Amino acid sequence: MKKKERTNVKKEKPQLNQRKRPRPQQPAEPVNDPQSEFVTGKNPVIESLKSGREIHKVWIGEGSQRGQMTSIIQSAKEKNILVQTAPKKKLDQLVGHQNHQGVVASIAAYRYAEIDDLFGKAKEKGEEPFFLILDEIEDPHNLGSIMRTADAVGAHGIIIPKRRAVGLTQTVAKSSTGAIEYIPVVRVTNIPRTMDDLKKRGLWFAGTDAKGEQDYHQGSFDMPLGLVIGSEGKGISRLVKEKCDFLLQIPMVGHVTSLNASVAASLLMYEVFRKRKGLN
Repeated sequence: MKKKERTNVKKEKPQLNQRKRPRPQQPAEPVNDPQSEFVTGKNPVIESLKSGREIHKVWIGEGSQRGQMTSIIQSAKEKNILVQTAPKKKLDQLVGHQNHQGVVASIAAYRYAEIDDLFGKAKEKGEEPFFLILDEIEDPHNLGSIMRTADAVGAHGIIIPKRRAVGLTQTVAKSSTGAIEYIPVVRVTNIPRTMDDLKKRGLWFAGTDAKGEQDYHQGSFDMPLGLVIGSEGKGISRLVKEKCDFLLQIPMVGHVTSLNASVAASLLMYEVFRKRKGLN
């Protein structure tokens, strides 16, 4: 039997599927508009509507038009504010996956107040000025929490530095649960110099220090007052501390020798409130 020769047949290399694999989705980035800010969550949006702040538009998540959302929609429409329903994906794109609770409002960018606005607010209420001076608070949650307490006790405003400190951001607004709409915030270049200027206008300054000369319960707070709160890690800086007229201590018996900035601020603010209102 004649042997057949094997012919070398060149086989073509099999082709892989040329379809492009879909790219993995990147987390949504917030839409940046220098002329506006976004307020997220039911209570912050409600407070923005109540305050009369300029609101451009309100987005409501699809399927969320019930309960508290009904009153938000009604209030917005009464003020001739555009209300639009949108899928959750759209809301996520607007605010970068923040916990928006199905509602986002686009508002005019937060405006900083002037020192005279704080004095004007005190005069309008017939009260001695009561200001908060925050020395390099960097945590937005702390600033928001301090604003919330400041509103609760009737403080007339907050002063923050322009550098090495958090400003009025969306996170601050969310943490303040709406208090950002009612507490004026002044941003200054130099805190010690501002304190000197305020002293000329009659203010006295009380700060906190572990070695303060008196317990904060013993303070008399019926004078025009600036309450100084230090940063989360370093406390009150040396130059700012030197400008304080009083250094108060918060007694503690535990192993940790300092409190969170917003907790310390709340204790002191409520003590001022208690003394001024004559409460026991």
